[in-house]
Amino acid sequence: MAEPAPLSLTEAFAALGTARGRQDPYPLYEAIRAHGDLARRGPGRLVVTGYDECARALRDNSLHVQDRTAYDAAGPAWRAHSSLRAFTSSMLYSNGADHTRLRSLAAFAFTPPRVRELAPVVEDMADRLLDRMARLGAGGGPVDVIAEFASRLPIAVIGALLGFPEEDQVWFREMASTIAVSTDGLSDPTALNRADAAMDALAGYFGRLAGERRRKPADDLLTLLVATHDGEPERLSHEELMGNLMVLLTAGFETTSFLIGHGLMIALDHAPYAHRLRDDADFADAYVEEILRYEPPVHVTSRWATRDTELLGTAVPRGTRLTLILAAANRDPRRFTAPDRFDPARGGAPGPLSFGAGPHYCLGAPLARLEARIALPRLLRRFPRLTAAASPVYRDRWVVRGLDTYPLVLGA
Repeated sequence: MAEPAPLSLTEAFAALGTARGRQDPYPLYEAIRAHGDLARRGPGRLVVTGYDECARALRDNSLHVQDRTAYDAAGPAWRAHSSLRAFTSSMLYSNGADHTRLRSLAAFAFTPPRVRELAPVVEDMADRLLDRMARLGAGGGPVDVIAEFASRLPIAVIGALLGFPEEDQVWFREMASTIAVSTDGLSDPTALNRADAAMDALAGYFGRLAGERRRKPADDLLTLLVATHDGEPERLSHEELMGNLMVLLTAGFETTSFLIGHGLMIALDHAPYAHRLRDDADFADAYVEEILRYEPPVHVTSRWATRDTELLGTAVPRGTRLTLILAAANRDPRRFTAPDRFDPARGGAPGPLSFGAGPHYCLGAPLARLEARIALPRLLRRFPRLTAAASPVYRDRWVVRGLDTYPLVLGA
């Protein structure tokens, strides 16, 4: 029987928009890579799957993230959506001096030394959540590790940093997950409308908390940001305050939740890794780095050219939009031996691009790594007979991809 014809770029991208494609996009990434590590996808469009090409694009200051100017160039419809307005008011979707200004307001809280000081706090939070899981699973029934641990831990940590009440954490997960779909842009109007409603609810909540901090300041990031907004509105406008609080909450929990979920799924599928995570205190570092390469939470980002430039010899005219598939770059066979094999022993350079690179390198990367390195060994030591009660289910998303549910039996 004849081999099926290779997919065109258009066909491969269309397949990524289907439920099946989002559940397992990696074969489609390879179908895209077959057209080149940097391929033209119609007029003014480039798609990048190569590691070196993505790394260079992320560091090129003439290639901007999709800010308000870029959205306006595509059409004004986005301004009707409060979730997109919030994202574009944040450090995540800003460039140049605006990005530097907004990032600097929170960067001090996420430096590696400050994050290392949080280790005892993360350990205590993890242990309390594991105690809760033990109570929930005491009768032998399944416990959803995503809802009860992988999501709750990063929400608890970022909530403590920001100064959000612990009793609101479950609500945060629902709101943040709903809003995060807007990172897929205008592709799903129904989901985007739900994201807008969640953003409106979250903005009202942030506003009430900000009022409380004005009356009663605390030692948290929210108090600092509110004081900056009130005292120096030119440094932080109201829209920027709301947008950055939303990004710190959503980015601070969802990607880390997916990182922990992926790490646990792989460990339970490969018993030797689970044993090493339980018994070898140093193994978690290499294991987490390989999760980030092999199964990253963020699969895609984008850039647009603000002037004529070039990318490793390929002309990139002003106005060109680039889709950078980071998950494909992390499996570039030119840079990684046996890239489709999970191998924590591979080590060394190059590191994964899962947190980006250049000026937009993820602010919370040190914290995400810390949480995963603490969470996975602790979970596996607490429940050494942990087994899957059903197959894990992925969220129906592409840009930020991870597990929605993963029911487990804790064992005796």
